[in-house]
Amino acid sequence: MKSLGRFWLTLVALGCCLPIPIWAQKNNDDLTKQSLADLMNIEVTSVSKKEEKLSQTASAVFVITEDDIRRSSATSIPGLLRMVPGLQVAQINASTWAISARGFNGQDSNKLLVLVDGRTVYSPLFSGVFWDTQDVPLETIERIEVIRGPGATIWGANAVNGVINITTKAARDTQGKMLVMAGGDPHLGLGVIRYGSRLGASSYYRLSVDGLVNNHLPNVNGSNGHDEWHLINGTFHLDTSPSTKDTVTVQGGVHNGSAGEEEVAVISIVPPVNGTLLAEDRLSGWNVLSRWNHAFSLHSNTSLQTYFMHSNRGDTTYGLGLNTFALEFENHLHWGRRQDIVWGAGYRLDSDRTALGLRYSFVPASLTTQFFSFFAQDEIALVSDRVHVSVGSKIEHNYFTGFGLEPSARVSWKVTVRSMVWAAVSQAERTPARTDTGLRLDFEALPNPNGPPILLKVFGNPKFQNENLHAVEAGGRMQMTHNFSVDAAAYFNSYRQLASYEPGAPYLQQGSSPPYLVVPETFGNLLQGDTYGGEVFANWQVIKRWSLSPGYSCLSMHIHAAATSHDTTTAAATNGGSPNQQAQLRSRVDLPERWEWNTAAYFVGRLPAVQVPSYTQVDSNLNWRATKHFSFTLAGENLLKGRHLEYLGGDISVAPTLVTRGAYLKLRWQY
Repeated sequence: MKSLGRFWLTLVALGCCLPIPIWAQKNNDDLTKQSLADLMNIEVTSVSKKEEKLSQTASAVFVITEDDIRRSSATSIPGLLRMVPGLQVAQINASTWAISARGFNGQDSNKLLVLVDGRTVYSPLFSGVFWDTQDVPLETIERIEVIRGPGATIWGANAVNGVINITTKAARDTQGKMLVMAGGDPHLGLGVIRYGSRLGASSYYRLSVDGLVNNHLPNVNGSNGHDEWHLINGTFHLDTSPSTKDTVTVQGGVHNGSAGEEEVAVISIVPPVNGTLLAEDRLSGWNVLSRWNHAFSLHSNTSLQTYFMHSNRGDTTYGLGLNTFALEFENHLHWGRRQDIVWGAGYRLDSDRTALGLRYSFVPASLTTQFFSFFAQDEIALVSDRVHVSVGSKIEHNYFTGFGLEPSARVSWKVTVRSMVWAAVSQAERTPARTDTGLRLDFEALPNPNGPPILLKVFGNPKFQNENLHAVEAGGRMQMTHNFSVDAAAYFNSYRQLASYEPGAPYLQQGSSPPYLVVPETFGNLLQGDTYGGEVFANWQVIKRWSLSPGYSCLSMHIHAAATSHDTTTAAATNGGSPNQQAQLRSRVDLPERWEWNTAAYFVGRLPAVQVPSYTQVDSNLNWRATKHFSFTLAGENLLKGRHLEYLGGDISVAPTLVTRGAYLKLRWQY
């Protein structure tokens, strides 16, 4: 609580330092021109796969707008996600992040579904996201919609605690040329080259190349963390309208790069030696997506989407390759005056290949799995424009556990023109990943004075079951005055069959010279428990040219082992691995002559299970839009403290490094 108090003192001091503008007002082409009523009526699509106003949505949704992105000091998608109340965002090293919603954070966070333009980017190898390859140029992003809470009825398995849906701009909105150049420390170089043009009367395209070079960060001892990060990414985007009722999108990309790291590994079993290895992850892959939308009438439309992804990553200690093909069909139908129906079906095929490595391997080494799904959701207007009830479910069949059912029911009540309340009950599942069923991990080698050396080894469980969630949520949105709005949500989540580590009987490993004793742990489903908490954030237009956006979230986790479990450590590590409290304050000031000053302060509570203290991070930037075609940004990151640790724990495979104070200069030309 003392740390939280210091955070609020910092915010008060920050607010006192902000200028109160008294100059003549000029027009700005950004959100300062919009009333808060306009902001409350932003349309979102992630909750029900159809457009609906934020003020009527029966879910905890936060939208990162194009203006939020432009004003942020962030240089990556994880950096942008810090502004979302209820998300836990922690940087592990220069290229590795732990990101989750409403708890269960870690390097392998596996209860958060992430999409880019409708393409799921989680890895079926561990049900999480490799954030080091999600290099979408920030200048190309139209919006990021973040659902805190389950979204499985629409998006399916793994949308357990939240959904992040990243939408890029249409090709027709990115016409002309753009060049972005940035450099500083630790961001040694960031760049984007983009070109958009027209093909005929009804087609538009965009080509872009972007890259980054990040310097290494210091490790916990203050020396070189060897985590340099290099990545180059090329994309194309084509939008065409062959008829007044049809639109077609074809897009894709290719990436290549590397990420250095200090890997925590068993160096030798006989004799037992554990340590860190200097390694360089090689990252490569490509993807292509096509989407056809057809409008049958004003009351019915349909879409068909397909995509293919190929990725490789590895170093001298491991290798992973993955091919994914997916096909998705959706239909949106207004039935009568009161019913709005969305339904669809999907198919996904994943084919992986893994290489036997020093750290871990998979059994079998290669596997192909198929995934089938069907969903339907009906929104019924009980009272026109006032009370809406939404019921639906998703039925899925996966390779490991067969069929699963994920229903939900939601209700929204527009109390007045300026306020609404909502409530929801949902069920969601996380289906097994390859790590759950086929992993072989050498965890630690130990000496044994009374016998052969000991190897602690983790085994996947071919009979691993779905993790289950039953969630109850409620919230509301209110425009209290013409210049102040607030959004709040509370939740209670009940989890069953969570992953546990169950010890097995030791055995002597034969066939090695000399032999060693293996002490195995196998994945089980013997953790359970509840979490509850809430999030609140507001938008306050103090004056026309100055706005503030405060936010706060709290989380209480009570996970425990079942009576039949012998896991004595995982529950405590889970409960104490996510911050109980987080707070933020973002300030946006429009200065004379097209200057802007944007500042954000983020407080993150301590992580008692992994011995990470609380910290407050302050980022600030000064932006000058000199002309219609040229802008200049000078940004500073982590200004309050020179360096701090954000995540540490036994669930990470890389040695953590410290987030440092940084600065960069960015120039942008667009014409």
